[in-house]
Amino acid sequence: MLNEKVEKILNTQIAKEAASSSLYLSMASWCDTKGLDGCAAFLYDQADEERTHMLKLMKYISDSGGHARVPSIPEPQFQFKDVTEIFSLVLKSEMHISESIHDIIDTCTRLRDYTTLHFLQWYVTEQHEEEKLARSILDKIEIIGLKGQGLFLFDKEMAGFRVDTEMKTQESGGGAA
Repeated sequence: MLNEKVEKILNTQIAKEAASSSLYLSMASWCDTKGLDGCAAFLYDQADEERTHMLKLMKYISDSGGHARVPSIPEPQFQFKDVTEIFSLVLKSEMHISESIHDIIDTCTRLRDYTTLHFLQWYVTEQHEEEKLARSILDKIEIIGLKGQGLFLFDKEMAGFRVDTEMKTQESGGGAA
């Protein structure tokens, strides 16, 4: 049976994943309105991945004798200055999620909930990859720039980057990156 405290913090994490997914959908929609097809596709995929995290947590809670709850989601930001702001927010969001996962792990360690600790190991690795990915994208923005044809090149890079990420994931036998 899942410890009540652990169930509560996992349900809180579900809400954070739902909010991240919603934010990424909003970002993708903004990119669509600006003709940034590569960025939009990447962000739609990221939104799906956050939803997948949410569902994985919900399933774990249910499988562990708890009750997963579907959160209400406040409307996310929908206006952005540019793609630099978007991907800076992506990094900030991923760092927030990582910190939250670390807090859950601390709680599980104190409560000696080794089953949940074991379950969360995929999440620790996943979050490390997500932060690395966001930093890499921000590095690409800095290298390419967004002036003149830079934005066009960056968007094309994002479309290719998305495909490269999917291929690497498939080769390693894992889920979406």
